Amino acid sequence: MGRSEEGFTIVPAEDTLRRRLLLDQRLPTSVLASAGSRDDELIEQWPDPGYFEERAGDPRAVVGGGERITLLEALEIAAANSRSYQSQKESVYQTALRLDLQRNSFRSIWSSFVDTTVSSSLGASSETNGILNQDSLQVSRRFKNGSQFLGMLAVDLAKLLSGSREGSTGISFDTSLSIPLLRGSGEFVVAEPLKQAERDVVYSIYSFERFKQTFAVQIASDYLSVLQQIDRVDNAAENYERVVASTRRARRLADSGRLPEIQVDQAAQDELRARNAWISSVQAAEQALDRFKITLGLPTDSMIELDPAEFDVLLNSERYARYLTPSSGAENEPVPAADAPVTLVAPTRADAGPMELEEVEAIAIALMNRLDLRVAVSEIVDAQRGVVIAADNLRADVTLLGSASIGEGRSLSSATQDDAQLRTDRGFYSLLLGIDLPIERTAERNEYRNALIAYEQTVRSLQEVEDSVKLDVRSVLRDLLEARETIRIQAEAVRVAQRRVDSTDLFLQAGRAEIRDLLEAQNALNSAQNALTSAVVNYRIGELELQRDLGVLEVSGDGLWVEFDPVAYRRELEERTLRGDEAPESQG
Repeated sequence: MGRSEEGFTIVPAEDTLRRRLLLDQRLPTSVLASAGSRDDELIEQWPDPGYFEERAGDPRAVVGGGERITLLEALEIAAANSRSYQSQKESVYQTALRLDLQRNSFRSIWSSFVDTTVSSSLGASSETNGILNQDSLQVSRRFKNGSQFLGMLAVDLAKLLSGSREGSTGISFDTSLSIPLLRGSGEFVVAEPLKQAERDVVYSIYSFERFKQTFAVQIASDYLSVLQQIDRVDNAAENYERVVASTRRARRLADSGRLPEIQVDQAAQDELRARNAWISSVQAAEQALDRFKITLGLPTDSMIELDPAEFDVLLNSERYARYLTPSSGAENEPVPAADAPVTLVAPTRADAGPMELEEVEAIAIALMNRLDLRVAVSEIVDAQRGVVIAADNLRADVTLLGSASIGEGRSLSSATQDDAQLRTDRGFYSLLLGIDLPIERTAERNEYRNALIAYEQTVRSLQEVEDSVKLDVRSVLRDLLEARETIRIQAEAVRVAQRRVDSTDLFLQAGRAEIRDLLEAQNALNSAQNALTSAVVNYRIGELELQRDLGVLEVSGDGLWVEFDPVAYRRELEERTLRGDEAPESQG
C-alpha cells in the first residue's frame, strides 16, 4: 500500500472536545488537570513558561458538545482525545529519542571546564597567597570502525597575591587515539546499537500504523454496537407496547366471558417481562454509550449523542438489500413429502460481498501487507546480527593506543617560571599495543549460545505470527460468510414472525387461538428483529476486521480511513504484471 507521508506530533491539541464538554456542560472534576494539562495548576519551579504556547488548536477535536456525532466524527474525536492513541504516538517519539541518543555516540562531543582556586598557605616563616585559573576545552569522537579520539587543550594562569606577586601562564595539549584491531572493531560490530535503534524506530512506526488500523476498527465496532443497543431499546419498546395492548384485549375478552382468567394472567406476566426487558435494554444502551465515551477519551457524564442515521444507512444499504429480500419464487416451491430425503445445502460464495475474497488471495494480500509480520521478519535479521556480535566477543582483544602531550601546566608553586609554550620538539609521545588473549571467555561463550537460542526463538516467533495472520484471515472470512447467511435467515425469520403475529391476532379475535399464542408470536418477532440488526452489524464489522487483518485499511493521523477496494487492487495488479513491475502492496 502506498502510504503517504503525514505530519507527526505528540503535542496535545490546545482545545479538545473533552475540555469543551467539561467547561460548557459544567461537569464536576476532581482537579483542574481533568480538562487537560493546559488547565493544570503548575508548581512554582516549572522550568518552561512557554510550554503551552507551542500548542495549536485542532478544529475537528472540538465538535460541539450535545451534537449528534457521526461515525467519521467519532474517529476524528478519538484521534484527538483518546488516551491510548496519544500514548501510542508518544511511544513512537520515545523510540526516536533513543535513536538520537545512539547517534550522539558517534558525534563530536565538546566540553569545557573553568576552575578558579584562591588559596592561602600560612607557614612559620612566610605567608603565600595566590589565585589559580584553570581553563580547558575537550573534544571526543567515536568512529564507526571502533576508534576513539580524545583531545584536550588546557590553559593555566597562576598568580601570587603576596611576596613577589609574580605570575605565569601554562598551556598544554593532550591527545590520544585508541584503535581496536580484532574484537570490537569494524562498522558492523561497533555501529550495531545505532543500526538497531534505527530499525526500532521503523518497528515503532509499523506498530503505530497497525494500532491505528486496530483502533479505527474498534471505534467503528463500538459505535455500531451502541447504535445496535439503541435499536434493541426501540424493539423492546415496540414489543412492550404490543404486549400491553394484548393484555388490555385479554382483559376485555375475559370480562365478556370469551377468555379464561388464566390467559389474562399469562398476558399480565408477559407484560411484566416485557417491561423488565425494556428497562434492561435502556440501561444496557446507556452503559454501552458510557463505555464508548471512555474509549473516545470523553467524560462519561457528558451529554453526547450518536447519529442514528448511521444505523439507518447501514440497514438500508444496497450492499445488504439482496440479503434482506426473499428469493424470487421461494414461497411457491413445492414442499417435499415428510419422508423424502433431506438434502442440506451448504452456503456458497454465489452472493458473496465485495470484501469476501478468495481465501488464497486474501492470505497473499495479508502476507504482503501485515506490518506486524514485517516486524517479525525483520527481527530474524536482528537476531542474526546478534549472533555475529556475540561471536565477535569471543575473539582476542588487540588494541593500539597512541598518545601525545605537549606544553606544560602551571600551579602556584611554579608561578615564578616563564610562560609555557606548545613545542612539539619537547612533547611526550607513546605507542602501546595491548593484547588480551581469549583464554577465559566463559561469559562470552554463554552469550554466544544464548544468541543462537534467541535466533531460533525468533524464527519460531515468525512462524507463529505468520500462522496467526492466516488464522485471522480465515476466521474473518468464515465470520463474514456466517453473518451473510444469518442476515438472509433472520430477514426471513422477521417476515415469518410478522405474519405469525398478524394471523394469530386474527385467530384470537375469532376465538380460534389463545392469548399465549399471540404473546409467543410477539416475542418471536422481537427476537428476530434483534437478531437481524445484529447480523447486519456483524457483517459490517467483519468487513472492517478483514481489512484490518489484511493490513490494507489506511488510517490517517486524524483517524479517518480509506477502505480497501478489491476491484481497484486487482486492476492495478494486472497492470503491473503486464508492465513487469512488482505486485502492489495493496490498493486503498
